[in-house]
Amino acid sequence: MEQIKRIDRKLVHSGAILDFYEDTMLLPNGNTEKWDFISHRMGAACVLAVKPDGKILMVRQFRNALDRETLEIPAGKRDSVNEDTAICAARELEEETGYRAGKLEKLLSLKSTVAFCDELIDVYLATELEKVGEQKLDESEEIDIEAWDLRDLLDMCYSGKLQDAKTVAAIMAYAVKASN
Repeated sequence: MEQIKRIDRKLVHSGAILDFYEDTMLLPNGNTEKWDFISHRMGAACVLAVKPDGKILMVRQFRNALDRETLEIPAGKRDSVNEDTAICAARELEEETGYRAGKLEKLLSLKSTVAFCDELIDVYLATELEKVGEQKLDESEEIDIEAWDLRDLLDMCYSGKLQDAKTVAAIMAYAVKASN
């Protein structure tokens, strides 16, 4: 397979956590094309939290890109490019749900949308949960906490009701781990 080569990258807009670029790409046939690229400067972490009764903590929140509420696992961006994603995952779990994990284990890493974005998300499994307080949400956040059975979440993944990539990947990875 012949290589495609980037010959130019121009910053179009720098946002709070994302930078938007226009890349000029040289194709194997000699033509050039403009491609969009989004750089996620911080990276992120998410956490599938399993309560002692086996139920999985989920958060329901409004997502502007979809113009509706979604059901997801707790997640958030790192505070700095050097922050350990395990620390980020533990913080997001506590802030969004009021629970702390006695045990935190990395399940997988994923790139959320490889066609145009470099966002890396580390996915963690949290167990031995302890309720340590109330949610500590940002001013712009409004999040409801729900507890779900794994089987029901799997059904929602397969039916297309759950579409958030990090959440679907985490549920699938956990289902495999739990069955072994």
